[in-house]
Amino acid sequence: MDNRMWGGRFSHGPDAIMEEINASIDFDKKLFPNDIAASKAQARMLAARGIIAADDAEKIREGLDTILREFEAGTFTFSRSLEDVHTHIEARLIELIGPAGGRLHTARSRNDQVATDLRLWVRDAIDAIDAGLAELQQALADKALEHAATVMPGFTHLQTAQPVTFGHHLLAYVEMIARDRGRFADARKRLNESPLGSAALAGTSFPIDRDQTAAELGFDRPTANSLDAVSDRDFAVETLAAASLCAVHLSRFAEEIVVWSSAGFGFIRLSDRFTTGSSIMPQKRNPDAAELVRAKTGRIVGSLTTLLIVLKGLPLAYQKDMQEDKEPVFDAMETLNLAITATAGMVADMEPDKAAMRKAAGAAYSTATDLADWLVQSLDMPFREAHGVTGRVVRSAEEAGRPLHRLTLEELQVIEPRITPEVFSVLGVSQSASSRTSFGGTAPNNVRKQARRWLARLKKEAGA
Repeated sequence: MDNRMWGGRFSHGPDAIMEEINASIDFDKKLFPNDIAASKAQARMLAARGIIAADDAEKIREGLDTILREFEAGTFTFSRSLEDVHTHIEARLIELIGPAGGRLHTARSRNDQVATDLRLWVRDAIDAIDAGLAELQQALADKALEHAATVMPGFTHLQTAQPVTFGHHLLAYVEMIARDRGRFADARKRLNESPLGSAALAGTSFPIDRDQTAAELGFDRPTANSLDAVSDRDFAVETLAAASLCAVHLSRFAEEIVVWSSAGFGFIRLSDRFTTGSSIMPQKRNPDAAELVRAKTGRIVGSLTTLLIVLKGLPLAYQKDMQEDKEPVFDAMETLNLAITATAGMVADMEPDKAAMRKAAGAAYSTATDLADWLVQSLDMPFREAHGVTGRVVRSAEEAGRPLHRLTLEELQVIEPRITPEVFSVLGVSQSASSRTSFGGTAPNNVRKQARRWLARLKKEAGA
């Protein structure tokens, strides 16, 4: 098939290298269903406004349905000489129905076509991402409820800080993902305007109804400025920004899975479903799924950077540079979807070693803050003074080679004579975690309440 869409102005075909650099069909074929949908809406509107005959619009609809079936069946023929998905569909339509197919492009340009198609694709991708993130939240909240009282060490600087619960730790990621979902929802709301009818850059002299095509395609409204409509890729940048931060959250969790499953920690175990072996070391169980989630973040963030750099120096309106918007968008969203699915699978699959977590939670004098708090609450000691007393107790425990709760009352009273036997009620890791009852704290009852709140919210969303 030869490209005759713009050939009237040219007496010769493009050089082979021009054809190579100019063609986008290898990747923009992903927009095929979106282009068909937008074309159907265009044809119906043109007929409704009397711009094309009703029988021509019906022929166009039938031809587009045939073309979509060919695409879905894998029998549609692609040729790089036709450059892009829009030209392929129009050329095939003219082959199928004759001159009526040439009327479809009335009052539109490939510029507003691609802007519309890409918005439709990104909107669908956001919806798929949101569904995947909801499933990940469900998996995390389920596991959090199950392990609301499973004590583990909380870290700062990757040093043992204070005891927390495994459920509390998992719910931290539920909150992160909620913000991710909010960012995607915001991006979706802003992208949901239809560029169709903006034509090349200036609009059209045909009496079209842009509200009709916008409504049919599920947009809230048509875009208000034709120059902006064809040159805007903010919606793609914003979506990639949300995707990048979401990927960073997944990467942080993946890193924790890698650390937790290592022999040095031994906090969790992943089954054969999410690990691989070594070609030389038969004992190895490698957390490859987590490592790949961690690594794929670079691709997603790189896609955002790519698109920002493509756009940074472009004058209005459409420029061919913008052909480079699709590959990073497609790759980032598909990669993120895969990472989300893999992460949800690992969450459901992981089994914590409660004994190992509990033992680690009590290491490095993690209940020292509880001792300081007890001194403040029970002895009315200023916190700064309590901090100093606790530091001396920790030093004494280090010298004795024992944890805090193994020191004797007499040893404690050498440092602070007013300490009573009641102090031992706060030096255990379970008591420490249970005492953190402030809103948002790690106390098991708090965790259960928050996990159930999230599960109820997710169930309501799923039923909406």
